[in-house]
Amino acid sequence: MDSLATLQSMVTGFRTSAALSVAAELGLSDELARGPRTAADLAKAVGADEDTLRRLLRALVAVGVYAEHDGAYSNTAVGAGLLSNVAGSLRPLARTLQDPALWAAWGQLLHSVRTGENAFEALHGHDVWTHRQGQPQHNAIFNDNMAALTSSVAVAVATAYDFSGLSSVVDIGGGQGILLEAVLTESEHLSGTVFDLPHVVAAKPRDPALESRWSSVAGSFFEGVPAADAYLLKSILHDWPDDRCVEILRTCTASLNPGGVVLVVELVLGRRGQEVLAAFSDLNMLVLPGGRERTEAEYAALFTAAGLRLNRVLDTNSRMSILEAVTG
Repeated sequence: MDSLATLQSMVTGFRTSAALSVAAELGLSDELARGPRTAADLAKAVGADEDTLRRLLRALVAVGVYAEHDGAYSNTAVGAGLLSNVAGSLRPLARTLQDPALWAAWGQLLHSVRTGENAFEALHGHDVWTHRQGQPQHNAIFNDNMAALTSSVAVAVATAYDFSGLSSVVDIGGGQGILLEAVLTESEHLSGTVFDLPHVVAAKPRDPALESRWSSVAGSFFEGVPAADAYLLKSILHDWPDDRCVEILRTCTASLNPGGVVLVVELVLGRRGQEVLAAFSDLNMLVLPGGRERTEAEYAALFTAAGLRLNRVLDTNSRMSILEAVTG
C-alpha cells in the first residue's frame, strides 16, 4: 500500500468503526458462531434488511472480520473478538459507538485542540458521566465494556503484585468488581470491597466462593472511601484532569491504613511499547471524559501533590502497568 492509500485508509477509518459497531449491535458474530449462514438467514435472525445487511457483510469480509464462501458467511479469528461470551470481548466496546453523542463529541476534536476544553462537555453542556446516567441503555453497555476490558488484564494485575503483606483491599471505581475478583482469587488471605457509584457498583461477586471475603459500598471517591491496606484504581485517574486526580488521591490518602499502598493501574505513556494505543487513548480522554494519559513522571507529580510518593512501577503481562504509591 502506497503512502496515499495508507493515508486514505486512516482518514476513512471511521467507516470501519461504524460497520463494526453495527455488527456488534446486531450480534452477527454470535449468530455465526452456530455455523456459516447466508445473508438471507442472518437478516431474518437479527431483524435486518437482507440487501443492506449483505452490503455490510461485504465490507466486513473485505477487512477480514468475516469470511464468505459460496454465499455463506462465517467468523474469522478477528470476527470472533465480537462474540459475547469470550474473555475480553470487544463487542461492548463496539456497541458503545451506537451512542450518537459520542460520535458528535469526536467531531469536536478541533475545538478541544484549539481551546484545551473537553469536547463532549463543550458540545453537550454536561459531562459524559451525567450523560450516561440519563441514558440507561448506553450506560449498561459502557459498564459491560469496562468489565470486558478489565477482564482482559485482571489476572495479569492480580499476579504481578505481591499482596501477601496486606489484609484488605478496596477496588476504587471498581464497577462490577472484575479486578477485585481476580485479586481475591489469587490472594486467598485478602478481604475486599468494590466501591463505586450506586447505579454502577456490584452487590456481590460472580463467584459465590468469594462472598465471605467480599463487600460492596456505594459512594463517590471525591467524598470518601472505606479504610483499607490497599486501594486499587484501575483506569480511573486517566478519566480526570490533574486537579481532580489529586482530589481522588487525597481521599485515598486520608483513609489509607498505616503502611498501606495505593495501586494505580494505567496505560503509561512512554512505557511498554504501547505508543499508538496510548496516544489515541489520550485523545479519547480529551474528547470524552476530559482526562489524559500520563507519563511515569506525571503520575509521580500527582502522588506528591496528594501526600504520596511513587515507590515503584511494575509491568504486567498485559498493556497495563502498576504504579505503587506509599505515604511518607
